[in-house]
Amino acid sequence: MAKRTNYDNWSKEELIKELDRIKETTYGLVWHRDKETEERLDILINSDAKTPNETFKNEVVGKPFPVLKEVKKREIITDKEKPFNYLIEGDNYHSLAVLNFTHQNSVDVIYIDPPYNTGNKDFVYNDKYVDLEDPYRHSKWLSFMDKRLRLAKNLLKSSGVVFISIDDNELAQLKLLCDEIFGEKGLVGIVTVGKGTTTGQDAKKFGSSADYLLVYGMSEFELGRIDLSEKDKLRFSKRDDRGYYSILQWRKTGNGDRKVDRPNLFYPIVGPDGKNIYPIGPTGYESRWRGNLKNFDNLLNENMVEWVKQKNSWKPYIKYYLEGRKKAPSNLWVDIDGNKKATIELKEFFGERVFSNPKPTALIERCINLSGVVNPVVLDFFAGSGTTAQAVMQLNKSDGGIRRFILCTNDENNICSQICYPRVKKSIEGYISSKGSVRGFGGNLKYFTAYDFVEAKETDSNKRKLVNKSTEMLCIKENAFELVKDESDFKIFKNSDHYLGIVFYEDAISGYKKAIKNIDGHFNTYVFSLGDDPHEKEFDDVKKKVTLCAIPEVILKVYREIFK
Repeated sequence: MAKRTNYDNWSKEELIKELDRIKETTYGLVWHRDKETEERLDILINSDAKTPNETFKNEVVGKPFPVLKEVKKREIITDKEKPFNYLIEGDNYHSLAVLNFTHQNSVDVIYIDPPYNTGNKDFVYNDKYVDLEDPYRHSKWLSFMDKRLRLAKNLLKSSGVVFISIDDNELAQLKLLCDEIFGEKGLVGIVTVGKGTTTGQDAKKFGSSADYLLVYGMSEFELGRIDLSEKDKLRFSKRDDRGYYSILQWRKTGNGDRKVDRPNLFYPIVGPDGKNIYPIGPTGYESRWRGNLKNFDNLLNENMVEWVKQKNSWKPYIKYYLEGRKKAPSNLWVDIDGNKKATIELKEFFGERVFSNPKPTALIERCINLSGVVNPVVLDFFAGSGTTAQAVMQLNKSDGGIRRFILCTNDENNICSQICYPRVKKSIEGYISSKGSVRGFGGNLKYFTAYDFVEAKETDSNKRKLVNKSTEMLCIKENAFELVKDESDFKIFKNSDHYLGIVFYEDAISGYKKAIKNIDGHFNTYVFSLGDDPHEKEFDDVKKKVTLCAIPEVILKVYREIFK
């Protein structure tokens, strides 16, 4: 920790000079923020959001907030016992705002492949392409990413992780931005990902054979492991009745291998010839063992020790078996088929090239696996052609998992309606490719648009709209859509493992309780209220089958404004 400066004996002139120095000293990312086009949704979601002035803040609080509208004809259901996945069409900023109402602290993995801001018509800001000559090119891109990443961070669990694909146009700027949003300590690594081809042949620049992945984990994130390569497996050449194995010296090697590093791990072991063996380094220095004598005896009793004769003495080695073994990932990924393979994958769905530079499913599969979560919720809010959805479904198919995906994308150039959705639909239901019939993975999908808003004005139409839209958002939050009870003042829906109850007026609690007493199962219950009473006393007689849940603050705020 840095020592704090004591200013007690400083003169006025010295203090002024020091204050000027502090004001002039900056470290981090500074860019031109476009205040005129600043999105106002930040304030609805984050009460601490920075605003130009308090008047601006007062104008926004309680005003329209985005909601989703289901496109029922695009719903896909193949198994009612499985949860739904979501595809949201619209500006991903608005989609992320809604997800802040429904999925705050609920997402395990975020993977995104945002526009790289190359200046070659790949990035649109304020309805215009940003070209290389734009003096605010980087500032516009940073403003665009900053708002979305801050909303996205709210969605991650404390054990969550975000993977961001990027190239060298914005790598440096994005790193500093993510340091600011997720914290420098959150950086898991910067991965170099081979593309499989070299692009950008230029006499003054290196050809590009790789992109990058910026990886940031939340406070409780633990990096998962990856499968061994075929080359790795060659090391496991020995075999016993348990299977193939390799061996590793019981003597510690590498850094910290000397007796002075861990004196308690310098002790004698009795070898096969009855003689004491000490850990001695290759140049004769006193080394140390990897663990204490009790650990070694346990390994010996479990037949996990292999003795190797070296010169005139025996050396103990520990067996490491191949079965179930994985390894820590490096930050160089050249073993994944690159963009060419991804283009071929996508072409199989449509018979022609319909999208530029898609990512390979294997890349996203690896990111998901590295989350270390068995059945994660995976979000991609730059969904593009829908590769993330296919990756999730392929993983589920391979191990019987129930991973879920949430995709968000706009419909610019019909990317959502004509490419992303058809790809997801074909992945679920199956399709005919150039190679013949392809069987679908199965699964369920809900399709929403994010073009609608609710205004906080006291009108009958707004009351009806808020009740309907709040119901829909809570169904999304609970992944429960099967309507069991449809009353004017409360509704009950069913999930595969629990029920969802929504009570729209406090006076309806008694009627709701009567309804659930005749239904077996547990009820996650949301009660709209004009006050702050959690209503625990009213539910005391059914508390074993009811969990009272908090309605998202923004929805409740607008409810109280409309119904006051």
